[in-house]
Amino acid sequence: MFHIYCPHCCEYREEEEFHAAGQAHIARPLDPDACTDKEWGEFMYFRPNPRGIRHELWVHAAGCRKYFNVTRNTQTYEIKEVYKVGEKPSVVADGAK
Repeated sequence: MFHIYCPHCCEYREEEEFHAAGQAHIARPLDPDACTDKEWGEFMYFRPNPRGIRHELWVHAAGCRKYFNVTRNTQTYEIKEVYKVGEKPSVVADGAK
């Protein structure tokens, strides 16, 4: 078991209190009504899942219930940083442009 720092509660808590909510920093289509069913389906359901450094959205489900971002190495599970939604990460993800 590992501990995750919640930037809203300002303390480390057990991982069981948190849930991963997917990839962070996903831009929603500007005009969803103009998307084809295929484009919308790809936006909703298909995400890259490579190994390495990734930015993820997490929620403190058993605590403050607020969302935040985690930069994590998916191979080692090491958490590089935790930051609030709306803030920019300081660690660059693998393959980022």
